[in-house]
Amino acid sequence: MDTTAHVSITCRTPTCNEIGTKSRLTAYNLRRPTGVFHVSDALPEGMPVRQPTLASPVPLLRARTSRRLAVLTFREVRDRSVFAAQLDRVLRSLTPVSVGQVQRAMSGETPLPPHSVLITFEHGHRDVVTQALPVLAARAVPALVFAVAGLVDTDTPYWWDEAEFLVGEGGWARSLSGRAGGPVAAALAAMPDPDRRRSLAELRVTAGHRAPSAPQLTTADLHELLDAGMCVGSQGLDHARLDRCDDYALREEIVGGHQRLTKLTGTEITSFAYPDDVHDLRAVSLLRELGYTTAFRNDGRLVDPYSGLPDSLCISRVRAEARTARSRLDAALSSWAPSASRRLRGAEAV
Repeated sequence: MDTTAHVSITCRTPTCNEIGTKSRLTAYNLRRPTGVFHVSDALPEGMPVRQPTLASPVPLLRARTSRRLAVLTFREVRDRSVFAAQLDRVLRSLTPVSVGQVQRAMSGETPLPPHSVLITFEHGHRDVVTQALPVLAARAVPALVFAVAGLVDTDTPYWWDEAEFLVGEGGWARSLSGRAGGPVAAALAAMPDPDRRRSLAELRVTAGHRAPSAPQLTTADLHELLDAGMCVGSQGLDHARLDRCDDYALREEIVGGHQRLTKLTGTEITSFAYPDDVHDLRAVSLLRELGYTTAFRNDGRLVDPYSGLPDSLCISRVRAEARTARSRLDAALSSWAPSASRRLRGAEAV
């Protein structure tokens, strides 16, 4: 004879009357969707349900992200001590690598060490030499510096800084009339590139004063960076938004910038940063034609070099600034909150 007790369990939502008579029906049970079975439904009256204990997700998260590459990008470095503190914080948990190591890893050669970070600088601010380089050299940290080729050896301000100044000085351009507020630079960047250049020319004529000079990187600076073990990359000839350029202007921006930096440095330029983080298939094709092996955009994401998904000419970066909060920087680097780190800002500086 089979003496096994058989228990039949029906998964259903209790009626209102049943709710009033079942003392063990908790508030959680009341919130359950129709037809969902809970372990407490099969237990004798009054028997407690042991709730599972969830382990901290941090170790699992760290293991998952250990293979990912964080590419940090800085712009201006006005305070050497602030940058040093920020870099030291990064180096406590991440291992610095060079752009050459990144390229080899993404091509399937030598893998990167766990928790790798590549330090980059964009726009070629001169303080990368005067402020950042001593900090990097003292810690033997390699970095990749992107220069706007057409500005090297000049004191010409960046066109977006110049535009904001000229408008503040009463400058006027036909393309900007009727503009409903917002940054002037964003409005200009969104224009077809010939219109942007024409508008800048009109602003220079109509403004009350010229924009102040802004000393840029020099050829000597580029060689100092290279001699210190850093790499130099291109951010175009004039930092024009590539998707707003026609084919001729696009070639001038990419090829012209490439040729000038190659001549000034005497080295092969193989890394590119997309101006305004925007590119199209024409730009990618042209970079491949010129022999570029890496190109970068700022989208606040970490990179898995081994997934087969990231294109080496579309590598993600996380933007960092002097006023980036410690917690936000840590979150971005661990991928704890990647969507919140599109552009790292905060009141608490590292």
